[in-house]
Amino acid sequence: MADVLSQNEIDALLKQLSSGELDVEDIEDTPVVKIKEYDFSRPAKFSKEHLRTLEIIFEHFGRLLSSNLPVYLRKTVQVEVMNSEAVTYQEFSNALLNPVLLGIVNMSPLTGSIIMELATNIGFAIIDRLLGGNGEPLDKSREFSEIELGILDRIFNIIISLLREPWANVVEVEPYLERIETNSQYAQIISPSEMIAIITINVNIGGVEGLMNVCLPYITLEDVMDKLNTRYWFATMQARDEESYADAIEAVIAKALIPVTAELGKSSLTVLDFINLQPGDIIKLEKKVDEELAVYVGNMVKFKALPGSSEDNKYAVKVTEIIREEE
Repeated sequence: MADVLSQNEIDALLKQLSSGELDVEDIEDTPVVKIKEYDFSRPAKFSKEHLRTLEIIFEHFGRLLSSNLPVYLRKTVQVEVMNSEAVTYQEFSNALLNPVLLGIVNMSPLTGSIIMELATNIGFAIIDRLLGGNGEPLDKSREFSEIELGILDRIFNIIISLLREPWANVVEVEPYLERIETNSQYAQIISPSEMIAIITINVNIGGVEGLMNVCLPYITLEDVMDKLNTRYWFATMQARDEESYADAIEAVIAKALIPVTAELGKSSLTVLDFINLQPGDIIKLEKKVDEELAVYVGNMVKFKALPGSSEDNKYAVKVTEIIREEE
């Protein structure tokens, strides 16, 4: 609290002012406290930290899209997160033009749903590609037919399934597609005045470019808002370094089926002898009975083995030597 002036100090100050010894402008003013305006119609529920964390999550989602969609579309797919912002749901819905392509996605166990808006030109390009075309969009926008929506339903389910991994550091979600809407009036999942975060993603499929907007209502993310900060996100990241990826790849490869064949030997026949072969004929091989056989894994020789039989009277070989690549 500032010091209180005595009566003598006040009189002296007034005397100096009246005589011109002291200028009013020389008196230091009390610092003005800056007041930040607050718009109650748009409460600031999403901080910059929240939006940045959401961008990181959807950057991961974008990388998954880029590597998974080409398997179905046979086209290169490039995905880039453009920006994020917090607006009211009314502002988002007013910006939508019909026909629109909206996927209503349930984010169980989170409360409520999110909306994924895909540009119609991207939607028609996907349909054209899946039906055997070059993946070209329509010259003029129109409504989607029931068959086209059925095709897009499959692609939306593929896209939505990729949300699990990026959100794993925040919450284990099991997202699923509730429905696809082509009219924004039927996609009023929350009150118009509710705040939402919008993540804008640029999608390029074989040269056809469009936007994907992901609408994330505050009420859906409310239970995990304290986890939507980069410090928590990085601190709780599951071990996904090169070693863990190598372990995961090794586990998948270990379950893969590969052909293994043992070659008894080789022989050369004339076409005439081959045509005249009859049951009981003997073909002489260049291998001896006690000589090791070559065992192939795929088309590579990986083992040496001796021929024999197993307990259930089936042909078998006994591995005697492992052939290393350096050999």
